[in-house]
Amino acid sequence: MFNFLKELLTPSAEPTTVQSILLIAAAIAGGVLLGRLKIARVGLGAAGVLFVGLLLGHFQYTLHLETMHLVRDFGLILFVYAIGLQVGPSFFTSLKKEGMVMNGIAVATVAVSFLLAWLIMRNSGTSAEHMAGIMTGAVTNTPSMGAAKNVLKEIAGTQQGRSFGDPANGYAITYPFGALGGILMILLFQRLFRVDLQREQHLFDAKRAKEYPHPASVKCRVTNEAAFGKTLVEVLGTELMKEVIVTRLKCSGTTKVLTPSAGTVLQERDVLMLVGLPQDLEEAVQRMGRPSTDTFITSDEEIETRDITVTRSKAAQQTLAQLNFDAQYGVKVTRVFRAAIEMVANPELVIHVGDTVRVVGPKTQLNEAEKVLGNSPRRLSEPELATIFLGIMLGIVLGSIPLIIPGLPVPVKIGIAAGPLIVAIFISRYGGLAHLHSFMNQSAAWFMRDFGICLFFAAVGINAGKTLYQNFMANSGWWWLLYGVIITLVPAIFLMITARLVFKINFLQIAGMMGGTYTSPPTLAFCNSYFKGDVPAQAYATVFPLVTIARILAAQLFILLFMR
Repeated sequence: MFNFLKELLTPSAEPTTVQSILLIAAAIAGGVLLGRLKIARVGLGAAGVLFVGLLLGHFQYTLHLETMHLVRDFGLILFVYAIGLQVGPSFFTSLKKEGMVMNGIAVATVAVSFLLAWLIMRNSGTSAEHMAGIMTGAVTNTPSMGAAKNVLKEIAGTQQGRSFGDPANGYAITYPFGALGGILMILLFQRLFRVDLQREQHLFDAKRAKEYPHPASVKCRVTNEAAFGKTLVEVLGTELMKEVIVTRLKCSGTTKVLTPSAGTVLQERDVLMLVGLPQDLEEAVQRMGRPSTDTFITSDEEIETRDITVTRSKAAQQTLAQLNFDAQYGVKVTRVFRAAIEMVANPELVIHVGDTVRVVGPKTQLNEAEKVLGNSPRRLSEPELATIFLGIMLGIVLGSIPLIIPGLPVPVKIGIAAGPLIVAIFISRYGGLAHLHSFMNQSAAWFMRDFGICLFFAAVGINAGKTLYQNFMANSGWWWLLYGVIITLVPAIFLMITARLVFKINFLQIAGMMGGTYTSPPTLAFCNSYFKGDVPAQAYATVFPLVTIARILAAQLFILLFMR
């Protein structure tokens, strides 16, 4: 009666599709539960799936080869694509000023890891494929391990009959300390540098406020005789009118409030509400008069401020000048919020689906503007699947383009990890493909990211588990573990010293850089709980995309250059 259970649950040399699905589900379920266990606030997270998969593989559970390849590669693509969508909106902004320095240090740290792995391989006799796995596990970079396996597959196609080591074995051995090492180095350097976390937060806030001031609002009374009887555009000038938005005007001697246009004529003692960056507001107030404390300008019942979410594709990917709300509806767009970034509503600013637009004007006119923008959050709860899979298609094509480098046995490809990552970054930055938006709410993005990495870890773990013990014993696994510790710690020391002592970067940012450079979700989770702020997460997102691409290329080049 229960023979069907025996067939489903016992290992099989030729597993059916149903058995494979059941095995993957078991690895993911058990691994997620294992990942939730924490010691000193540190857990394995999704990497728990890898270790449960290794255990199942050790007990001779297997996946059909083609099924394993499909689950592994598709899971990796989903993971990196979701990451690209999440970090894309802020990635290009982060490349300015300090972000360039941070990315330079991070990429230099990747080079240090590469050099260390080469030196260890040269002096220990470890094969290039195993050392590539040790290197990727020591820095907890899953996409680069996937890239290493893919390039080995390419080489195997040109060298029939030759067997290769599995990078997943070295990856599995060195990954646990790789996840822990970054956290240990953060705590150690905090002690060595005697870092006062509150002071670091204060210094960061002061510097950020100076470099990236938030839009502000101010009330201004017209007292400058040079402004009497002139239009707004005549007083402020065309360039300043682009930077300062005049949202309300109360005529002198009345309580009537209206939304002015560029051609509105100013009279003595009129009161205006201005929105813009502090330095621009100061100049505008000087041209018109002085700051005001008038309360009537914000109390008029006919004028209100409303936050509207852009959910209509027809309104997206247009500039505010093209939408022309001022002329068409008599309302003013004052600010735009995107990915937690607050921006002044400059006429050249392009609107994306998912943006929140702050609009000021008469209630009836605001209702008309709302119809244009959509303001239907429910629509955003449904991801635009067409954009996702078109983006994945473009990413696979990009990752498959062969780059011929003289002296290498096969062409270099950025691969199915870096290709979709790059495409996702650009799609999220520019709002989508044609009229297909790229917005994805956080819950959907987290699901896509975690589901993808769990599929990847399950397939890799089950496949590698069959030979992990034999490889550990045959290749002196304790030595592999030591090599991994060296590759984890030495580059981390280089990063900390360079960032802190040479470039004087804030310690909170260095902690985030550590997580991003090691592409380590456990390190990021630790920083989020330990530092009680979003500064480490911002630094993590700043270096993560470029480092991921660098590590993917480094893993491929390591095998192509050094494999005997």
